[in-house]
Amino acid sequence: MIGLIIIAFLLDLLIGDPYNWPHPIKVIGNFIAWFQQKFIQTKNEKEKYRWGILLWLVTVFGSGLITYSILRLGYLVHPFLGRFCYIYLAYTTLATKSLSIEGKKVYQKLVHDSLENSRKQVAMIVGRDTNELTIEEITKATIETVAENTSDGVIAPLLCLFIGGPTLAMMYKAVNTLDSMVGYVTPKYRAIGWFSAKMDDLWNFIPARLTWLYLLGAAKLLQLNTTNAWRVGKKDCRNHKSPNSGYPEAVVAGALGIQLGGTHIYHGIEIYKPTIGIPLRSAEPKDILTANALLYTAAVLSLVAFSVIAFFINYYFL
Repeated sequence: MIGLIIIAFLLDLLIGDPYNWPHPIKVIGNFIAWFQQKFIQTKNEKEKYRWGILLWLVTVFGSGLITYSILRLGYLVHPFLGRFCYIYLAYTTLATKSLSIEGKKVYQKLVHDSLENSRKQVAMIVGRDTNELTIEEITKATIETVAENTSDGVIAPLLCLFIGGPTLAMMYKAVNTLDSMVGYVTPKYRAIGWFSAKMDDLWNFIPARLTWLYLLGAAKLLQLNTTNAWRVGKKDCRNHKSPNSGYPEAVVAGALGIQLGGTHIYHGIEIYKPTIGIPLRSAEPKDILTANALLYTAAVLSLVAFSVIAFFINYYFL
């Protein structure tokens, strides 16, 4: 299946995620919103915790079961249809191009448009309040998103594809989508999203650390400040409220020579975050493009590494 995964990876690089195409992640997101509206109406905190766990179980295992069933049915009808379903479902779990496009949109607004429109654009990809962000803060928010999602949107699902195919990768995307929708520490989601946030931390533990390694290699290939990326990557990788997000952000901050993180407003509530990186200079809009270059390079490095490992496992052990 290595060849099918490579095709899915290349397909993602070529076309990204066209808005008018059917996409499983949209279905997962719609289901999460429907489930909350339909079932989670209680004000009892303990009941919210239980409903939050049920939401996670139904969404994650339901996503896996449906994906497995589609693949099984496809192969039963015809091997070609099965391979098509495999490639398409695998492709939808990857987000390299779409992530870079969203980052570039913010860059273009910063360079060619107004500050107000730049704030609106960055609000499309971050959870924090953006109404009063400066140009540098918008730039940093975008870089943080690109760095963090290099793990969440590329390395992690790619690893899942090599381990368990589209079924495991789709389950991972359900985990990640749950965290992005309900995994907040705000009063509204603290109970409902507690289990989703903890599970996202668990599922991303290994991918985040692999992303640290691949981003370091990418910084070397792109001739960025690898020494500082290594130093900051080691020193500040745990300077984050998430046990995983600091790893990719620290390497990127070090490679660019800027400082990320810090306290921000989420849903009207101030959330403390430690800083990441040594501020050798101020962040500039063009740094978003460099972060995108790190994203693409790390993605290719991970594909090559996973493919080689999978080949040797299949050749020597299976």
